[in-house]
Amino acid sequence: MKEERTVPQIKGSNIDLRMARESDLEAYYAFLQDSEMNLLTGSQTEFTRETIEAWIRKISVVDEERVDFIIILKETNELLGEVVLNEIDTTNRSANIRIGIQGAQHRGKGYGTEALVHMLRYGFETLKLHRIHLGVYAFNPRAIHVYEKLGFQREGVERDALYLDGKFHHMITMSMLEDEFRALYGAE
Repeated sequence: MKEERTVPQIKGSNIDLRMARESDLEAYYAFLQDSEMNLLTGSQTEFTRETIEAWIRKISVVDEERVDFIIILKETNELLGEVVLNEIDTTNRSANIRIGIQGAQHRGKGYGTEALVHMLRYGFETLKLHRIHLGVYAFNPRAIHVYEKLGFQREGVERDALYLDGKFHHMITMSMLEDEFRALYGAE
């Protein structure tokens, strides 16, 4: 049974995080057509407007298993991407985190870092998680650098976890624990 929660909009310095709305359909569709982002995240799914419309309806209600935020650039009110806590396990107080930023013009500007810190804070402080983990493909050194800079620790490698463009690729698993987050970012 799903336990619904009220999720506030998170206001950042350069970005805001909020739940998706039906009015975000076209911007969300454009976001999911970004071939570089899809490559970096290992996504091999073809997205249609119909599937995205159904997806927005699904993620516009937060349940106990996931929290989906879209990332909005304050300056232009433009949808930059998404940051998600999924696979939330309330018994073991853990979750997976993932992020995607649309467009090369938005990458490398700190928007993803800011979004991740806000989502980590939400996970550790609001949801009372103990561990947040992720997987990143070995061919994405920029993301690996960001995760390590944020304080994620490498845990291991899932060998040949992704088959893409006729080749297998390793996935690096990383995590952060609540006390590590507090030591780096303090508590609000």
